[in-house]
Amino acid sequence: MILTLLGGGGFRVPLVHSALLRDRRPGRVTELRLFDHDAGRLAVVAKVLEEQAAGVPGAPRVRLFTELAGALPGTDFIFSAIRVGGMAGRAADERIALEHGVIGQETVGAGGISYALRTIPVVVEIARAVRKHAPQAWFINFTNPAGIITEVLNSLLGGHVVGICDSPAGLARRALWAAGFPGLDVYGTGVGIDYVGLNHLGWLRGLTVDGADVLPELLADADAVESFEEGRLFGAPWLQALGAVPNEYLHYYYFRRENLLAEQEASLSRGAYLSRQQAAFYAAGAGEQAGGSALQLWEQCRLDRERTYMADNRDAAGTFERDATDLQGGGYEGVALAIMRALAGSAGAGPAAAQDGAGPAAAQDGAGETRLILNMPNAGTLPGLDADAVIEAPCLVGADGIRLMPADPLPGYAAGLVTSVKAVERATIEAALGGSRSAAYRALAMHPLVDSVRVAHALLDAYTDHFKELAYLR
Repeated sequence: MILTLLGGGGFRVPLVHSALLRDRRPGRVTELRLFDHDAGRLAVVAKVLEEQAAGVPGAPRVRLFTELAGALPGTDFIFSAIRVGGMAGRAADERIALEHGVIGQETVGAGGISYALRTIPVVVEIARAVRKHAPQAWFINFTNPAGIITEVLNSLLGGHVVGICDSPAGLARRALWAAGFPGLDVYGTGVGIDYVGLNHLGWLRGLTVDGADVLPELLADADAVESFEEGRLFGAPWLQALGAVPNEYLHYYYFRRENLLAEQEASLSRGAYLSRQQAAFYAAGAGEQAGGSALQLWEQCRLDRERTYMADNRDAAGTFERDATDLQGGGYEGVALAIMRALAGSAGAGPAAAQDGAGPAAAQDGAGETRLILNMPNAGTLPGLDADAVIEAPCLVGADGIRLMPADPLPGYAAGLVTSVKAVERATIEAALGGSRSAAYRALAMHPLVDSVRVAHALLDAYTDHFKELAYLR
């Protein structure tokens, strides 16, 4: 198979490549095409991949492209991980939000809306190129905000689009281990995950092992709850009150004041920190001062990135270090590989992946379909949302395509928030596709983390003044 990766000069590309290297089964990816406008970043990433592939027989051929039209023809799958405006754009999203007294995180609240408004016009151009040069290809989206971007792509490319995120599987794995099942894979045979919501806005409501739900017993044990990351973030009393485990990004909603204070007191925002770190990595990787090993330099930066992930949230919760098992990073690359395998109808798309070290195992249900938590159009799964609204929930993936598994309705604690945030997403899409400044204003004003029409107006002015990419809003 041929895989084209958009954002091929991105920092996390080696994670995808490493998953491909570990896949030794027939029908694997034999050519990896990396597309990026920045030739310098592409060259640095290519150095890392060359070192990773050293001594690996049958490693995929890696080809570099700075023109999208050259990277697409003949590709079987497209994986998108672009960042419009780069890390400097993320840092500006966060800084401007904080200057106006609101949380600026890149995928939630004001920062996420600004990021989406910059990204959607670029995604529209990408979709046009895909329709022209690779209409048969499946499009796997990891570009944030993943729910919004996946919904736009679905409207433009039809049914050959799926969004992925590593947060739900990581949450389920940690809960499973805390419940007394260390090493048991979340997508393994006999494990069931009741998780539903929007991207970065979902809840784990049930977790079954061989048909028995182990989540109620876990939640009843406060010590066990606070032995894993989400339990420490939210606290056992809140998880027990919900009867569920929220996605880590819900910490911004449930502890808005604490998170805002932690962000305001931080010496650098997350975006500014990563912008500085990655600039140093690419500069060193482009020269000879990398100590002879671009891969070693990349791994050092990756570990630092994982250790400091959501550091402000952990500070807001009372400061704690991440567990060693959470420092592996990624996870989405294994999901992407499992999707490609299942859609291609490859034998062993599921549990063999884990045996070969190619990523998380993916349980197979009837007819060889693979179970994964993905971002897909609702199609009647959740009442209160229309068929085209992209949600995040368990799906079955096979040679015939992807379909959402049945899910119980959202409980009261989730339904209102999901509906509100989906309305914000829709207004953001309307603004980007129609060039509507008033729709962008509505999106910012309606978001629960902005909570002021006046602040929303000021934010919109500040973002459009800073980003030339938003000049289309009229």
